[in-house]
Amino acid sequence: MSAALIASILGAYFLLLIGISWLTGRKSDGDSFFTGNKKSPWFLVAFGMIGASLSGVTFISIPGQVGGVQFQYMQMVLGYFLGYLVIAFVLLPIFYKFQVVSIYSYLNRRFGIYAHKTGAMIFIVSRVLGASVRLLMVANVLQLFIFDAWGIPFELTVIISLALIYVYTYKSGIKTIIWTDTLQTFVMLLAVGVMIYIIYHALNLGDVGVIKAVKESGYSQIFFFDDVNSKSYFWKMFIGGMFITIGMTGLDQDMMQKNLTCKSTGDAQKNMVVFAVILIFVNLVFLGLGALLHMYSVQTGVGSDEMGTDNLFPALALDNSTGLGIGILFLVGLIAAAYSSADSALTALTTSISYDLLNMEKKEDAAKKRTKTIVHIGVAILLLLVIIVLKHTTDKSAIDLLMTLAGFTYGPLIGLFFFGIISKREVRDKFIPMVCLVSVMICVLLWLFSAGGYAVGKDQPGIFGYYKIGVEMIVINALITFFLFFAFSKNKADNANIAYEN
Repeated sequence: MSAALIASILGAYFLLLIGISWLTGRKSDGDSFFTGNKKSPWFLVAFGMIGASLSGVTFISIPGQVGGVQFQYMQMVLGYFLGYLVIAFVLLPIFYKFQVVSIYSYLNRRFGIYAHKTGAMIFIVSRVLGASVRLLMVANVLQLFIFDAWGIPFELTVIISLALIYVYTYKSGIKTIIWTDTLQTFVMLLAVGVMIYIIYHALNLGDVGVIKAVKESGYSQIFFFDDVNSKSYFWKMFIGGMFITIGMTGLDQDMMQKNLTCKSTGDAQKNMVVFAVILIFVNLVFLGLGALLHMYSVQTGVGSDEMGTDNLFPALALDNSTGLGIGILFLVGLIAAAYSSADSALTALTTSISYDLLNMEKKEDAAKKRTKTIVHIGVAILLLLVIIVLKHTTDKSAIDLLMTLAGFTYGPLIGLFFFGIISKREVRDKFIPMVCLVSVMICVLLWLFSAGGYAVGKDQPGIFGYYKIGVEMIVINALITFFLFFAFSKNKADNANIAYEN
């Protein structure tokens, strides 16, 4: 694929996004960036959230892993669905009741300012790491298969990517993202669907249908109940998936900011339930694509396990023998997947820092605009620095790295929120940051000294024998946080907290 063609595709795509930004920003005011003026159609939010939820990680990492772990990821997806129902019918009514801009302001009402700041800081750290992992993976692909040949350094690739995101989110923020995410989700799903069609026919399977071909491929096992010590054991992944969804969606300003732009609680709940159902089928499609990619790799010899799972899909799509059409579709789909997640992360981080840490609501309009601009630029620079650090410090697949980090960062947030929602006991506000930090430290020690941990060694028993801690780390972390709060709490005072008023 020629450099001129690649540049044309990238340029045309970003011009389209900037055009959407201009159209949506013509009647924007100071609240548009943060709340979308509470006028977003719920069905657009639901559809756009698919792209933001999947991101470039699902687009590349999930299909690439199928050769080694088959369809075990669907066990987590089923857990995701249950988590989305908790979000729809437990968390959303609370957030709409208090008319929050940042969801962490609920913690201020329930516990106090330390809880509020702690929740916001946990999100900021979590989202910076998560967004950086997603952008790193995409930047690695673009660098390896395109920009290295042009002599462009990795750092410049990341700078250009972040600068383009900044340009089309600068004026209207979440109001623009609702529409750009809708476009990018459509483009991503269209690209995947067409690629499945092309690769299926390239395999020359005769009259065998796509579903039957995938089912008989040897890659399609979903459920794993045979080894409780394994990270792929069903109940670990199912329960872990539920908690990951509650943390990474329900208690994440990035994802919830879109929901809070709907007109009412009912609309937001419809959005969440429809989104949850669609996401099950979309993930099956991506896993099916992974099976076809591995079948094609075995049949043609294109791509190899030595490249790493995150590079198999790009290697196949951009190989000259695969065809120009697949290459173009892959590039467009990858860019759509990556930036539908990255743009909303940049906006959500700007919102949380502005409202949770800098008290944006107390500022005059001119000061609000100046603060937003400085924070927006600062977040982009922070993401750049973290991406560069991760580039030189980790070689794990994107999906593994993302889920590992989520277990440590989102667990305390789940424990803190649900202690506030479920229990009526009081915790001294100043203790809350310490409790969250202690919980994370305990989990780090459990991880280091469990089977396969860095302090134990590969394939060696740990403090729990051969039991390997996987995605259920987020469950362990949340429960430790919850029970630590319970241990340091006391019965609710007579002057009932605002969170429990009628």
